[in-house]
Amino acid sequence: MTAAADTGRVGLVVVSHSEMLANGIAELAAQMAPDISVLPVGGTEEGGLGTDYASVVEALADADSGAGVVVLYDLGSAKMTAEMAVESADDPSRYVVVDAPLVEGAVAAAVAAQGAASLADVAAAAEGASGEAPVAAPSRPSLHLVPDAVSAEVLLTNEVGLHARPAALLARTVAELDADVVVRYGDEEANAASVLALMGLSAPGGKSITVVATGKDAGEAVRRIEELAGRGFDD
Repeated sequence: MTAAADTGRVGLVVVSHSEMLANGIAELAAQMAPDISVLPVGGTEEGGLGTDYASVVEALADADSGAGVVVLYDLGSAKMTAEMAVESADDPSRYVVVDAPLVEGAVAAAVAAQGAASLADVAAAAEGASGEAPVAAPSRPSLHLVPDAVSAEVLLTNEVGLHARPAALLARTVAELDADVVVRYGDEEANAASVLALMGLSAPGGKSITVVATGKDAGEAVRRIEELAGRGFDD
């Protein structure tokens, strides 16, 4: 877990019936977004399975560094506890309880928050996580028919390719720029802003991906991705 580290970025709270589950998901999400507060709340005060209202209230306050908090949960009673905690807050509008797949939602929300997305956009990223799979790519020539598109073949020099951490680095890099970026591997392609879709490509180390970017910062987006890959995504 991390403490609130960056005023102006949305924080996350993970509410689970299991302390171990909450801690594990928070740890994974925090690895994707080192500047974001991701706080786990799991189990009862006595250490059993369940949820604790007071602990959720405390986590909401601790995770809020100025831009609000998105709350994820595992089961229905955890949702009820989270909603009660939000309702008791001085300003409930600063907190959003989302219906999202817990692991995928936490990862997607963390990456969006790292990119300084708004509270509404971080919540939307979590809620949309279940649909962020790669899609069948159009025929290759169509990639180069887009006006002003910038493209490159990029070799994945790290051993494991686009696994979780490299995918998060790539997605965060794209989020900082005014560009729409697509990554293709084999017969599939993914929105480069989605860490889950990038991971779903299963692009291994030693293979090449095709990067296609459009928009004002298209050239810079491709350059930064090439640079990331060239240094092995800091693995």
